[in-house]
Amino acid sequence: MAEPTQSFPIDRPAIPGFRPVPHTGVIYVMDRARQLGFRPGSTDWCNLGQGQPETGPLPHSPPRPADVHISSDDYEYAPVGGMEALRRAVANLYNARYRVGKASQYGPENVCICGGGRSSLTRVVASLGNVNLGHVLPDYTAYEELLEIFGSFSAIPLLLEPETGYSLSTRDLRREITGRGLGALLMSNPSNPTGRVLRGSALASAVHEARDLKCTLILDEFYSHYLWDEALVSGTTVSAAEYVDDVNVDPVVILDGLTKGWRCPGWRLSWIVGPASVIDAATSAGSFLDGGGNRPLQDAACELLEPARARLEVIAIHEAFAKKRRLLVDGLRSAGLTVEHEPEGGFYVWASVAALPAPLNEGDAFFEAALNEHVITVPGSFFDINPGKRRADHTSRFRQYLRFSFGPDEASVTTAVERIKSMVARAGDA
Repeated sequence: MAEPTQSFPIDRPAIPGFRPVPHTGVIYVMDRARQLGFRPGSTDWCNLGQGQPETGPLPHSPPRPADVHISSDDYEYAPVGGMEALRRAVANLYNARYRVGKASQYGPENVCICGGGRSSLTRVVASLGNVNLGHVLPDYTAYEELLEIFGSFSAIPLLLEPETGYSLSTRDLRREITGRGLGALLMSNPSNPTGRVLRGSALASAVHEARDLKCTLILDEFYSHYLWDEALVSGTTVSAAEYVDDVNVDPVVILDGLTKGWRCPGWRLSWIVGPASVIDAATSAGSFLDGGGNRPLQDAACELLEPARARLEVIAIHEAFAKKRRLLVDGLRSAGLTVEHEPEGGFYVWASVAALPAPLNEGDAFFEAALNEHVITVPGSFFDINPGKRRADHTSRFRQYLRFSFGPDEASVTTAVERIKSMVARAGDA
C-alpha cells in the first residue's frame, strides 16, 4: 500500500506554478473507497470512515426543515462576519446553556459565522500572531495541512499517552504551556479521534490556566452534543464557555456549528465564539479567505438554535447514538480489537488491531482489507499529525490503531461489525 499521506498516482500533466497537494486523512480514505466502487448513497457500503452523523429524523427529535425561504435580500452578499440575527441566536444559546446568572454575557459581537468547520478553523489560525501554537497528538487529521499553510506561528506537538486515557492533566498543561512557551493551544473537545472529554473541574482548570498564563485556548467543540457519561442528565452538552469569567478578556476561543451537533453537515455553517477582538480579527481574515457564508441558510438556521429546540435535538442524539456506540464498542472487542478507552464523547471509537492475526495487525493493512468488505475506516497514522513534515520521518505511534465512526445509521454499524468479525475470523483461519 502507498504511504497514506501521498496522492494517488494519477497520470495528469503538471501545470507550472502549482504544487501537488497530498490527499490526507478522510479525503484519502474516501478517494480510496471511490476507486473500489463506493459512491454517496451506496447501500452496500458501511461508511465508518467519514466524520458525518446520520442526517435523517431521529425518534423524538424536532422536525427537520424541509425547505428554505429565499427573500429578495438573500441574493445579496451576507456580511463577512455573519447575519446579525444568527450571531445573536448563537450568543443567546451559549448564554442560556452556560452563562445563566453570570455578569458577563456573550453578544453578537462575540460571534463570527463561517461556511463550515474548516472555514472557522482557517479564519482563527490565519489571525494568529508570531506564537508557539501547541497541538496534541493524536488529533483531527485536517489540522495537519491547516497548521502548515500559515507561516506566522510555530506548531508544537504535545504527546498524549493511552496510559493516561489521552488526557492532559492540569499540571501537565501548565508545564507544557510554560516549558514550551505556548501562546495558544488548539484541541478538539470532545476529542477526535479518541473520544476523550475535558469537562467539569478539569475544563474549569484548563480555562483558569489559560487565563493565568496568557495562553489562548482554541477549542474545537464540534462534538459538544455527544457525551456518553450515564451520570449526566440527558441533554447535557459541554463547552469552555461555562468557565469563562469575562467573555471579552479571557483567552478562550470556541469553534462549533451545525455540522455535527445539529446533524446538518451539508449546510456548511459554523461559528467562532470568543472575545470581540478575536471576532474582529477572524472577520477581517474572512474578507480575504472566503468572503462570508451562505445567506439564506443563515436566516433558516436561527430557529434551530432556539435553546429548547436545540436541547430536544441533543436528547434525541443521546438516545440514538448511545445504542450505536455500544454496538460498535462491543462488536470491535468481540472481533478481537482492543478498545483501551471507551469514548466519553463524540461518535468515534479509537481501537488497536495489535492483537489481530497478521496482516490485519497493522492499521493500513486492516483498512485495505476492510475496503474489500465494503467497510470504510481511517488508519490511526493519519491522526499523528505532522504540519510541514518538520518532524523527522518515523514510524507512527498509531500505526496499529484505526478510527471507527458510529455516525451512520444503526443498520450500517451493525452490518459493518458483522463484516469485520468475518474478516478477522478468516484471517485467523488462514
